[in-house]
Amino acid sequence: MAWGVVVLLVVNTLGNVASSSAIERCDWASVAALGAVVTTVVARSPLPAPRELGPVAFAVVIPECVSWGSSCGTDWYRSAMSFDLAQVNVSRLLAPLESPQLASFMAALDEVNAEGDAASGFLWRLQTEDGNATAVKAFGWDVAGSHGVIVNLTTWQSVEALAGFVFSGRHLEIMRQRRQWFHQAVEATTALWWVPSGHRPSTDEAEDRVRQLRRHGPSADGFTLRKPYPAPGQAATDVHSSDDWFCPA
Repeated sequence: MAWGVVVLLVVNTLGNVASSSAIERCDWASVAALGAVVTTVVARSPLPAPRELGPVAFAVVIPECVSWGSSCGTDWYRSAMSFDLAQVNVSRLLAPLESPQLASFMAALDEVNAEGDAASGFLWRLQTEDGNATAVKAFGWDVAGSHGVIVNLTTWQSVEALAGFVFSGRHLEIMRQRRQWFHQAVEATTALWWVPSGHRPSTDEAEDRVRQLRRHGPSADGFTLRKPYPAPGQAATDVHSSDDWFCPA
């Protein structure tokens, strides 16, 4: 029985590492498939009394995810994972993208995106074959009488890395001119949240985070640069906000 326990723990640990992204997303199909594989491996083991542990192998994975609730996780599991910072920003247009009013913004877009791509701590951004995300259809429910919305969806290594880009260089110059092109919104238009390293958030995921932020204010499920939250397993003292980030814009 002792050897069977060892097999179960080793296989389940390897499975957890391989499926961390699926569990974090509450991807139940992948979680179930993992449980089936673990069960099969344990059941076929030649070691003493492994068959009684087969059903346990499957049971170990599912409660792990269930106990996480809506966030899908446990503290010990999250502390063993690494996370990236996801960011979404939604802007409501004062005029159509092809209009003269938006011409200066469109002319600067490629330069700003290139600066972001080269920024320290940048990981990924949503884009089409045009090299930007202006053609991405999302947040249609948030048009609010504007000429449409454009979405910026990115991932970064840290809150500080994102802030370092947002509040400097060409991006800062564009921020100072944003009232020429975009409506001033009362509700939150930017949301941040932590995702497993390598995860590429979808626009549906981004919409959910913005909704949560607007309904409940900053939380681990959706926060802001003014009130950032630490990554799961990270101490609250490891993340901070600075008034200096906001004064220039």
